[in-house]
Amino acid sequence: MISCVCSLTRPLFPNGRNAINPVPVRSKNYLNRPRLRNPAWFVKKLRTLHNEHLTKDNSAFVGEIKLAASKHRTLLQLALNGQQESTGPEWSPAVRRTGVIAKKIGQYPLWTRDGSKIRTTLLQIIDNEVVKYIPPEQYRPAQEPRQQRRNWRKPYGCLLVGAESVDLSLLTKEYAGLFRHSGVLPKKHLCRFTVSPEAQLLPGTALTVDHFHVGQYVDVRGKTVDRGFQGVCKRWGFSGMPKSHGATKTHRRPGNIGAGGEKARVWPGTSMPGHMGNRWRMLRGLQILRINRRHNVMWVRGSNIAGSTNGLVYVYDTILPLRQHGAKRGPDGQPPFPTAPSTVTSAEEEVWLDELQDFGQLSITYGIDK
Repeated sequence: MISCVCSLTRPLFPNGRNAINPVPVRSKNYLNRPRLRNPAWFVKKLRTLHNEHLTKDNSAFVGEIKLAASKHRTLLQLALNGQQESTGPEWSPAVRRTGVIAKKIGQYPLWTRDGSKIRTTLLQIIDNEVVKYIPPEQYRPAQEPRQQRRNWRKPYGCLLVGAESVDLSLLTKEYAGLFRHSGVLPKKHLCRFTVSPEAQLLPGTALTVDHFHVGQYVDVRGKTVDRGFQGVCKRWGFSGMPKSHGATKTHRRPGNIGAGGEKARVWPGTSMPGHMGNRWRMLRGLQILRINRRHNVMWVRGSNIAGSTNGLVYVYDTILPLRQHGAKRGPDGQPPFPTAPSTVTSAEEEVWLDELQDFGQLSITYGIDK
């Protein structure tokens, strides 16, 4: 999957928009047309590899240089994280925190204590780190929502977040330049999240599964599987025409669409053959049931999250009013704001919801009769 990329350079257009603007607009409620090709202003990510005929000694030397650069970036990242933890802003229910980039790795059933089965989806957060913060006065969204105007009294900034580190030698010079001043290794996937100015993070800050709490409700956004051009039976679930009694070549056709008479046209929204999939879809109000800190995996209720296995999704704090109250709060009364510190170590590797049955613990004990 092609990830979202944000511009770190000056705008290239007179209208003030950035050169790279694939920001996932979270409040879209209108149809999103599939984009099978990237815009011309995208930074090319992968470079053309040539056989450089390196000897074993030269290859080892190049590997040492890569390792030294990686260690230097790691030390810079730790210094930035320490600076971030020393200055902690206060949390309030009106602020908007950043989201994370997760990978959909599969589905798994869980059971409650009364024996009810719950279908869940596993989302893994892989190497999420902040690359850059764009203040509200410089941030311009790629596409303004049609149904929602921007609040100029409390404008939002933007955080560029990267996921899944990649080898620097495989990338182009332009794409690698996006990470030059961030102190993190180049990332395979990038995405922008709109945040409140109080929730900004310094470059190099790591985002882990502790960014959320067990029992919290989140919104998950993903892109559906691209099916290509499909007919009405697969795209809309039509049953087709009869297969006998003289029916000729109409077994999977849509039939009459009622476009005659006074209308004499095809009404907008008519179920017709066409491109299926490759659309952004959002599921709101999904509850986190289980968290594994060792592998940065969380179990989310539901099995209909958009996307295929190993596909990318974006996880946010929910915006549903009835589930916002108490959903953002952790055991101490507030979520980790602006995110969980990287130095926090907990004895509990896995955290379960209280209603779930942990099969690693004993549920039946037997005594000795005297």
